Amino acid sequence: MRTVGTMLAAFFCLVALPALAGPSRADFLKLAQTGWVYDLDTARMRRPGTVEPKLDSREVALGDICLFGETPTPLTRSVVTAYTGLLRRIYGRTAPVTFAGDGIESCPPHQRMYIRVYSGTPPSSAFNGDLKVLDREFDIRFPPRWHMPVASPAEANGFFGRNGATAHLMISQAPGEPTPLQTRFYTSILIEEMYQVVSFGADILKFDRDVPFLSKLQEVPVNLRYRPWTSEAFMRGLLGSNPAGLCGFDVFMLHALAASRLDSTNSEQLLTFIDANFDRIAASTRETMQDPAFALLLDDGCTDLPD
Repeated sequence: MRTVGTMLAAFFCLVALPALAGPSRADFLKLAQTGWVYDLDTARMRRPGTVEPKLDSREVALGDICLFGETPTPLTRSVVTAYTGLLRRIYGRTAPVTFAGDGIESCPPHQRMYIRVYSGTPPSSAFNGDLKVLDREFDIRFPPRWHMPVASPAEANGFFGRNGATAHLMISQAPGEPTPLQTRFYTSILIEEMYQVVSFGADILKFDRDVPFLSKLQEVPVNLRYRPWTSEAFMRGLLGSNPAGLCGFDVFMLHALAASRLDSTNSEQLLTFIDANFDRIAASTRETMQDPAFALLLDDGCTDLPD
């Protein structure tokens, strides 16, 4: 039997435990360096005649967006609307959104972001057909007989052609009456791919599960190779590998990218800018995250900012 003294001692030990420390300025700078300052020559295959990538996030955020394929569900529309609202808040300009028909040909010409939505089996032929259309319009110059496999329920690819830059997303969407798990999963994958295309951030591997997540782009490796993409096991596994929405750091990075006015964000100049303007960027981030219009995009478990 536990005595009163033993229980009191246990109680005081519990209340004396220090609270988990929030993220630090150094944490944010390290994440910015890991996810944004990378060498493009090793990040993509170089081919004769291709255009040198220019990672200017202002151009992406201010471009037009077209959704096509299946009719977007209310959930898909809500995420896209919230996301374009976030970009408007940070970049100061509305990104027009077109909800087009079945094929990419129904989109207005020269969009900055094309989003094919589907459900069920991924439409591999339609996906590669979309890329051929973009190849012709943007003069990307894919290799002859080039074919890209569909590797996940959410695919995002950025292309730099002689007629400009564009991005193609193919995103699986929830059924008409989604369960809470489906709602969380399909919201999460759309948020992640749109964020990655806009910010040019790279995936950041995270191996210590005991350290809290600070970014949507952090990922704990999981093996879901043989799980059907529509299964609960796959959805729970993927949701457990990274945050379900944007973290405070991710919104911070959008503010930093928009304010830096750098033509190439994958440079040490970005880190220098963030370090010199850290407090101002953090203050703008706090104001943005307080807007309830963006609650759908955020993961409440990782919204802390450095003091």
